[in-house]
Amino acid sequence: MIERLSRVQLPAVPWIALGAVAALVAGLFLWMAWLSVTELTGPSAAGNHYNLLVAGFRSGHLGLAKEAPPELGRLADPYDPFTNRDLRMGHGLHDMTYYQGRLYLYFGVTPALVLFWPWVALTGHYLFQRYAVAIFCAVGFLASAGVLGALWRRYFPEVRLTVIAAGVLVLGLATGVPIMLQRAEFWEVAVSCGYAMVMLALGGIWRALHDRARRGWWLAAASLAIGLAVGARPSLLFSAAILPVPVILAWRELPAAGQRRAPPWGLLAAAAAPLALCGLGLMLYNDLRFDSPFDFGQRFQLAGDRQDTVRHFSLDYLWFNFRVYFLEPVTWHGYFPFVGDIVAPALPPDHAPVEDPYGVLTNIPVLWLALAAPLAWRGRPAEARAALRGFAVAVALVFATSAGILCLFYGNCSRYEVEFLPALAVLAVIGILGVERALAGRPVARRCARTAWGALLTFSIAFNLLAAADHYAVQRCQLANQMTKLERVPEAVAQYEAALRIKPEYVEAHSSLGNALLLEGRTAESIEQCRAALQLDPEYGRAHNNLGNALLAAGRGAEAIEHYETALRLQPDDPKVQYNFGVALATLGRNPEAIKHYEAALWMDPENTSAHYNLGNALIAVGRVPEAIKHYQAVVGVQPANVDAHNNLGNAFLQQGRVAEAIEQFAAALQLRPGYAEARNNLGVALFQVGRIPEAAAQFEAALRRKPDYREARDNLERARAMLSAAQPPR
Repeated sequence: MIERLSRVQLPAVPWIALGAVAALVAGLFLWMAWLSVTELTGPSAAGNHYNLLVAGFRSGHLGLAKEAPPELGRLADPYDPFTNRDLRMGHGLHDMTYYQGRLYLYFGVTPALVLFWPWVALTGHYLFQRYAVAIFCAVGFLASAGVLGALWRRYFPEVRLTVIAAGVLVLGLATGVPIMLQRAEFWEVAVSCGYAMVMLALGGIWRALHDRARRGWWLAAASLAIGLAVGARPSLLFSAAILPVPVILAWRELPAAGQRRAPPWGLLAAAAAPLALCGLGLMLYNDLRFDSPFDFGQRFQLAGDRQDTVRHFSLDYLWFNFRVYFLEPVTWHGYFPFVGDIVAPALPPDHAPVEDPYGVLTNIPVLWLALAAPLAWRGRPAEARAALRGFAVAVALVFATSAGILCLFYGNCSRYEVEFLPALAVLAVIGILGVERALAGRPVARRCARTAWGALLTFSIAFNLLAAADHYAVQRCQLANQMTKLERVPEAVAQYEAALRIKPEYVEAHSSLGNALLLEGRTAESIEQCRAALQLDPEYGRAHNNLGNALLAAGRGAEAIEHYETALRLQPDDPKVQYNFGVALATLGRNPEAIKHYEAALWMDPENTSAHYNLGNALIAVGRVPEAIKHYQAVVGVQPANVDAHNNLGNAFLQQGRVAEAIEQFAAALQLRPGYAEARNNLGVALFQVGRIPEAAAQFEAALRRKPDYREARDNLERARAMLSAAQPPR
């Protein structure tokens, strides 16, 4: 097909300089991964999702080396995101797949096979997922940089080193990778592995187009890389459209004089066989796990939304996702890191909320130079034109198929953009080289063009780095939110503070830090942080709510009420605000008003046991005992270990004269907490009412042993002893 083109032997020094630039970018990836956060898997690499998968493989099974908690199997519907939430988050099961009592990993198997398993086999130590993401990103970047070097040597030797170095920076720092690396977890492992495999496949296509003697071997290597990419991200299957490109060009090659054009059966086999073998392996893997060769386990995921009923792909999502991924600009602020989120359009029906995506054409404008790629082969000899155009078509197919699939998907986020951005960046670099070549004889025009695309490049890289800094702060804050929910408050405080060091005017971090400091009993500091949030954004409802909590804890109830009222005005549908407002009103003795807010909170969140409990207390305070009993029963039905609810339910039964039921509830509370002095005293009162005076006296004495200054128990004991003395016959 392509005769060996003459290659200009470039001096070694430029290659060394180019290698230094590439090494610097790869090192930056590693540093960013080292700084990145992990949300679910803790400080031990062995507990990472992919290492649990490897440990399962090494133990001879296909599931994770982690036992599913028995409580999960006892749920009526273990896939209901609400009912499994505590188990999912508390046991680190989020986004694992649960099937027939075992835990699996929906995310692709390729990273485990090509990196995690070999690493532990060779070193004896498990590899942290964040470093795996850095390694895969470095491999993908270096593969694309290698292709750029081959382009330079073969087709553009006249282009300056500085231009090629700029191209390397485009391939490394204008592809969304710096942003993705700010949270390098198991989600990013799959995406980064797919990126690495696709870039390696493009390298194989390049060699298949230019190395006629070993064309079949290089095509087979590209086919294997695509197969492995599918094993990482099944959506990359359509990238296999690049494999026929060398076959088609070989078929179009003119045969030598006197020879017939031979069908390229060997090349077709090389293009199809490795991919087919990978596909068969994946089908067997799926069948052994989920009893279907086509089931990757997504519908069995323990996720934040139901994966078995969601509409994953639809044409209804196409325009929305295209706008979000390509056209929506980010918001800019006057403080570091300057970058904010996009203003997302209205969501289509059934579409998931957006997760920090950005329009690549508006925020990484150097990518527009992909339109200039045809200049790279214009006016060249037929062989060179066919090879360059064929490679560009392959790159464009990777971009188009990846972006097209993602535009049909029901969710979108910044990490998904790494599936199509690198290919678009390769096209943009080809476009830069094409512009340099087209303007080679016009130095003034070329300088102007360099200034223009240099400005686009500078802005694009600056956006990626600033957005990475913003994502660092956001991910720290989100990790801290999760830690707060898991009651790891000191760790959460440290994460909020880390976020604020990077983004000092981060409203959510100030507000959430205020909430965490209150949980630690640092009330004055909590008030300070909440006020800092409101100084930045006076209309931030959550900060008003958190400040209300802090002021209430400081005994400043009237001020707290003002902030709860503001929070309720800003967030009228937030059950937490309704609940906290109710607590504040009850604390001030305004129980009738508190009842209304507790009821509103329960209307929005019927499973809120704290609202049920406090509503029961408020109803007792206003004499509505039968209603209070129903709410206490709702609490103990969901939380049978809630000793206070058992005790208060017993008191409510006592008020209705249902003494036997009251005794049962007090006994339940004491079985859970034998040293509960109040429940001992209340049980004594109930026993006293049914004439079991000696037993009642024993309970009063037990309460006083636990709480010597318990005045009510002492008075009750004196009354019981007096009755016992009066009942004894005179001597």
